[in-house]
Amino acid sequence: MKVNWNDFIGKTLSVTMHENYGIVMDPNSNSPIYEIVFKSGTLVGAFDEGLMLETLRENESVKIYIPFPSIKCVEIF
Repeated sequence: MKVNWNDFIGKTLSVTMHENYGIVMDPNSNSPIYEIVFKSGTLVGAFDEGLMLETLRENESVKIYIPFPSIKCVEIF
């Protein structure tokens, strides 16, 4: 399914990523535990290769680029 992401510019997106970016060691088994990463923010750009979100962190505006192959699920608010 092809989505025209430009229709959602200015909307809040909550994105679940495919990749496991955070790695934590399990002290009991001494093996890595991978954490699913969630990204959220206002959609400010849609490109051929991915989406650009903008959010506030510690009173600073932060832009987050998310390549399409990294996206597992998107919720639009």
